[in-house]
Amino acid sequence: MLFAENTRALPLKIMIVVVGKSRGVLAEAVREYEHRAGRYWKLEVVEVSQESARSLSGEQVKAAEARRILDRIPAHLEVVALTRDGKGMHSTALARWLETRLVEAMPGVAFVIGGAFGLGEAVLDRSRTSLSLSDMTLPHEMARLFLAEQLYRAGTILRGEPYHKG
Repeated sequence: MLFAENTRALPLKIMIVVVGKSRGVLAEAVREYEHRAGRYWKLEVVEVSQESARSLSGEQVKAAEARRILDRIPAHLEVVALTRDGKGMHSTALARWLETRLVEAMPGVAFVIGGAFGLGEAVLDRSRTSLSLSDMTLPHEMARLFLAEQLYRAGTILRGEPYHKG
């Protein structure tokens, strides 16, 4: 767990499960927005290692990473696969979607971001929802930053705070 649970957080556990670590120029921004989102949600970030593609096919890489991902997600959490082909949602819709999980007393949601080859079939099969952050393919660091910012924004929307202008 990268962030301690905040007592002010809304009572919904949110996991971000991502293949690989944030490095380079985006790492600081990712940390900042995950910290901000952690003020609103019981946030846990789990990084699983990337599989080397040197001697494996893309499908084999996805399958190996899928095993690591699924090993880290508790069975009671709703899994949301972040994929280019998923459903697009504007910020307010995401906030309302999360609010519905709160009202329904769901134990939590695990958002999953795949590696270079995407998500394996096992993860897609376990996912109840598929969400798109963009029609474009994003590097996992960028997807992680976008997701963290949107989770922060959703928290501010639900609390009626002035961050969201749209």
